[in-house]
Amino acid sequence: MAARPLGCLIVLVRSSFLALCLVAVPALPARAAPYAAPYADPFARSGKLAEAACPEPAITHGGIPRTREYLSVIMKCLHKSWKARFAADRKPFREPRVRFYDDPERRVCGVPWPESAAAFYCTDHRVLVFPLTGEWIENRTDLYPLKVAAHEYGHHLQSLTGIRRHYEARVKSSPGRQAELGRRYELQADCLSGVFLAAVWGSLDRTGEDWTALLDATRASGDDEHRRSHGKGVTRVRWLKRGYQALSPAACDTWSAPRATVS
Repeated sequence: MAARPLGCLIVLVRSSFLALCLVAVPALPARAAPYAAPYADPFARSGKLAEAACPEPAITHGGIPRTREYLSVIMKCLHKSWKARFAADRKPFREPRVRFYDDPERRVCGVPWPESAAAFYCTDHRVLVFPLTGEWIENRTDLYPLKVAAHEYGHHLQSLTGIRRHYEARVKSSPGRQAELGRRYELQADCLSGVFLAAVWGSLDRTGEDWTALLDATRASGDDEHRRSHGKGVTRVRWLKRGYQALSPAACDTWSAPRATVS
């Protein structure tokens, strides 16, 4: 089993596509709440995700794409790991539905297919949508497809725990902060993907070079000067590594984090 390195998609920020639990806390004075508080992250007291076996299948075999098979295996691993964690935390769990598409459709989940999305989560239907083609997964040998799948699954966890409702309510009450709140939502999903990667790392037959390649790919997926929805590349890497190092969703509280850490 490979040693775990020391260190640790795409979702549109709209009511129909969201992919980062909820306990009321006394309101603080306005000057004392500079971030997304008052809010108690439902994962705050969650324990570590149990280490698990998830042998990674090949995305291609004999030159033939096997992306559906690859993602199906990863989904089973995600279901098993997070179901166990929710049971330990005494939280209700429900697996998301999963849909695979050979090519993008004109509409999915009742809305137009997001133009620039790799994979995404339909919040209203609790469906994970995975196109089986595109740069995010075709002919790749790195861990990026696994990370994307784990990120989108993180959005499902956010829906199960009430984090999505918190996010949407905050956007509604503070529309001027939509971009910032959206980044908190997305970066939490990055962190949750890091937690899962840490839990299954020992069974992936990967090396430190693979980890470095994933950090590079994640960094490259960061916001550019025209888009401020998911966080800068360096910020996405920071939260991915944070989840990986902690092996616990309790480390993924982006809602009370200083603004500088969710840029």
